[in-house]
Amino acid sequence: MSEGIPRGRLILIEGLDRTGKSTQCTILSNKLPQCELIKFPDRTTSIGKEINSYLTDLKYELPDQSIHLLFSANRWERNEYIKDSLKMGKNIVMDRYVYSGVAYSAAKNIPGMDLDWCYSCDKGLVRPDMTFFLMNQKSNDNREGFGDERYETNQFQEKVRGQFYRLFNKLGDQCDEVVQIDVTGCSIDEVSNHIWKYVTMMDETTMSQELKTFQ
Repeated sequence: MSEGIPRGRLILIEGLDRTGKSTQCTILSNKLPQCELIKFPDRTTSIGKEINSYLTDLKYELPDQSIHLLFSANRWERNEYIKDSLKMGKNIVMDRYVYSGVAYSAAKNIPGMDLDWCYSCDKGLVRPDMTFFLMNQKSNDNREGFGDERYETNQFQEKVRGQFYRLFNKLGDQCDEVVQIDVTGCSIDEVSNHIWKYVTMMDETTMSQELKTFQ
């Protein structure tokens, strides 16, 4: 930790596909001082490019276990950078992270790829100070771009939703910082104002200077 510099805040926005996550991440990152937006998967790295090929090309075949480990490896390759940036006082907003990685893989219902196995790969990664989970009670069929990638079907998204809740319940106290927001029928401004209300309640003077990790 740089002497005299309070560490930055790590804020995650999660949710199902096409719930407005990326829009809200951009808005929040623009509001926070000295802030960087990091999206997962990070498709700029070598591992991220492999993931991008898998997500966008339905003919690209990989074992489900392999793609899960690639998603986790993609988070691990950014872990030290994230920790160092926070210690230097930079704020970071993340678009997807551990929760998505685990929920999407567990939703496939592959033997041997249960919630515990999927989560075990991410133990030790730095944990967000606050997570916003965006929910939409309506179908995503009419959202622009929905269906362009491998996991974008309403049936699969409902399975993912269930795994998110199972994971939140499993982690218990580690999920005290999760704020669930129902975005159904809400405008972009309404959602962003709701998020900002919670963010402004994060007191830098009482927030622990020590970075927590997933256990």
